[in-house]
Amino acid sequence: MESESTIVDMNLASRSQEKIVVIGAGIGGLAAALRLVHRGCDVTVIDSHAAPGGKMRVLDTPAGPVDAGPTVLTMRKVFDALFADVGETLDNHLKLQLEPLLARHFWPDGSMLDLYADSAQSAQAITEWAGAQAAAEYRKFTRNAARLYDAFESPMMLSPSPSQGALTAHVMRNPGLIPLMAPQKTMASALASQFSDPRLAQLFGRYATYVGGSPYESPAIMTLISHAEAKGVWLVEGGMHRLAQVLAQLIAARGGQFLFNTHAKDITRTDGNITGVTTDTGHLPCGTVVFNGDPRALATGMMGDSQRAAVTPTHIEPRSLSAQVWAFASTPKGPDLAHHNVFFGTDSRSEFDALAQGRAPIDPTVYVCAQDRTSHTAPPALERFETIVNAPPVPKNERLDQCRQLTFQTLAQRGLTFSPEPDNSALTTPQGFDMMFPASQGSLYGRSPHG
Repeated sequence: MESESTIVDMNLASRSQEKIVVIGAGIGGLAAALRLVHRGCDVTVIDSHAAPGGKMRVLDTPAGPVDAGPTVLTMRKVFDALFADVGETLDNHLKLQLEPLLARHFWPDGSMLDLYADSAQSAQAITEWAGAQAAAEYRKFTRNAARLYDAFESPMMLSPSPSQGALTAHVMRNPGLIPLMAPQKTMASALASQFSDPRLAQLFGRYATYVGGSPYESPAIMTLISHAEAKGVWLVEGGMHRLAQVLAQLIAARGGQFLFNTHAKDITRTDGNITGVTTDTGHLPCGTVVFNGDPRALATGMMGDSQRAAVTPTHIEPRSLSAQVWAFASTPKGPDLAHHNVFFGTDSRSEFDALAQGRAPIDPTVYVCAQDRTSHTAPPALERFETIVNAPPVPKNERLDQCRQLTFQTLAQRGLTFSPEPDNSALTTPQGFDMMFPASQGSLYGRSPHG
């Protein structure tokens, strides 16, 4: 599971003379650091990598930098609020383009379906694809997902301190939510009861992977994730890593400091009080540390034995799914691609059963981001791609040839090939990495399509 610090305690922000160290320059760490420096705090951000962004990373290719983490911006108002908090406007720093086509979906039987931000347009596409009953089921599903999303956005998703007690109290005040939550069902069982066409149940079950979960284990309430994407998908001109660069520039402009290529090794304390952070290059005195990293690092003593108690077992177990990610430039041959493309496997259950057992699936679903394709632009001859296949948190005996076969032979069976096929330098996997965040050169723990 993942921790990204995005909420800044106002009492903390009032300590303008106190030195604060933020460990991890992922988006959560950058958001916290920006709010703190804006309020006059003395902030230093350290990260083991050479640039900000964490999983919002890029790999260089002959066609230019390829986003090898998240590829689009959703829940835009979270970032609008962040920029507004520091007296800025998101549109003044980044050019965003709303993408009306959410994703193009392919099945082994040759069928294909586009989903759009406009639900009426999606319903029409589903009618033509699977008939009026499937479209009616889709319309009901989207209404219910929207109700769940709207009900839990403020008290849970955007709350600085979400809790089981707060969730229970909120539901008791709104008992009409209980049937929509389907508390005794998983996502998979809830979707199976809502869609007569199993392809739609498979499609919306994939949203569990957005938070590193399986539809066969995630609670039914997680169907609300689909509404977050339906509310809008924005492409960032220059790539998603531009967002991290802009946040880092704003931090530096307000006096914040960055130490990249710097490994945090210990959070030091005296008489129980934090006194600083020991790194591989020295010791940084401070009175407060904002940790934007994997809670497992705290629980296992990677930040010093005194930090173990900061994390409970529920923060780190069970581990979320990981992924094999290829980022490369190539010329595709095969079906017409959109920006986001999902090539489904035949049997969703067998795929997630294999992942739960720590094995790579035989017939996986493959996500393909064609980063130069949008609803408004035609692609160049040499295009930039990111592909993602879900993997167990800690894969067993994973070999590069197996990773290649899992992605590219699967796509070839679906009719999609690439020339040239990328070499092994284009692959990142979770193998050998115990730290989930920052993961800008290693893995995509807990992330799947769209980040």
